[in-house]
Amino acid sequence: MIVGIIGCGSITRFRHAPEYRANPSVKEIVFYDRNPERAEEMKQLFGGRTASSLEALLQDSTVDAISDCSSNEAHYIHTTKALQAGKHVLCEKPIAATVEQAEKMVRTAKETGKLLMVDHNQRFTKAHQKAREILRAKELGEILSFQTTFGHSGPEDWGATKSKETWFFKKDRSHSGAAGDLGIHKLDLLFYLLDDDITNLHSYTATLDKTDENGQPIEVNDNVVCILKTAGGSIGTATFSWTYYGEENNSTTIYCQEGIMKIYQDKHYPLLIAKKNGENIYYALEGIQTNTNQTNSGVIDAFIHCIQEEKKPIVSGEDALKSLRLLEEILQQNEERM
Repeated sequence: MIVGIIGCGSITRFRHAPEYRANPSVKEIVFYDRNPERAEEMKQLFGGRTASSLEALLQDSTVDAISDCSSNEAHYIHTTKALQAGKHVLCEKPIAATVEQAEKMVRTAKETGKLLMVDHNQRFTKAHQKAREILRAKELGEILSFQTTFGHSGPEDWGATKSKETWFFKKDRSHSGAAGDLGIHKLDLLFYLLDDDITNLHSYTATLDKTDENGQPIEVNDNVVCILKTAGGSIGTATFSWTYYGEENNSTTIYCQEGIMKIYQDKHYPLLIAKKNGENIYYALEGIQTNTNQTNSGVIDAFIHCIQEEKKPIVSGEDALKSLRLLEEILQQNEERM
């Protein structure tokens, strides 16, 4: 199988390209970036070849699948064109800048018969998968409440430019700030773990500390706090931040009738169950992937497997659209207050 990658920033360098190279079914990677030097750099690091233009990449009949690792505002354009060109697509999150765009992307995948998967990678960790299994089996009874958090020091420490000029800080490119960068992961995770719809939310977004290259507050949020209620009646909170200037926090707590489930809070035990009767159960699973600890996410392997076996992806376009609708509601609530 030959795959193409659109966009050669940090997400390609640290996740997509090395995971494709490690997959035995992938014979070659073709890189494209509007900055040719970046594509050439990826070729030097991971082998393969470069495409001279987006059109050349998409018209290449040897390319079976595409990773869309472009910036948020371009996902709709690139992924739609790739699907129409007969390629299977793994699109980075969020699936699109708007719900309307995402709906068209999902529709295009159905019309072309090509697989559309979205990189909500939290569904692929062993701790989250085990947690979902326990919750679905009702081993702790019904879910009562929950807390989830995703925060780190911001994209200027992670992005390709390592500067305040990052596209993540620009509204016309990022669109949704920390909410779309980090929050969308946790919204998808809540749907995955709770197996329930979120029917009501109250949210606050703010730009508390981040400044751009001119020293002005960035155009998008750097912090978000949400209160959520599910159709089944459980309530909880979700917080997303680019201003956690110490250790990254990517944790979740689920409070149930018979105990508490703690996910990615203990360094030695990524999943810990504290039961109502005083019993503790420790699961020594792998640690979660972070910006400073890059491990195989499992996303690329799953994408290739779904293509080969003609299976529905673990995170479909419809799944991603569901989370994006919730994200848009979070942003709209705060626009209405302004």
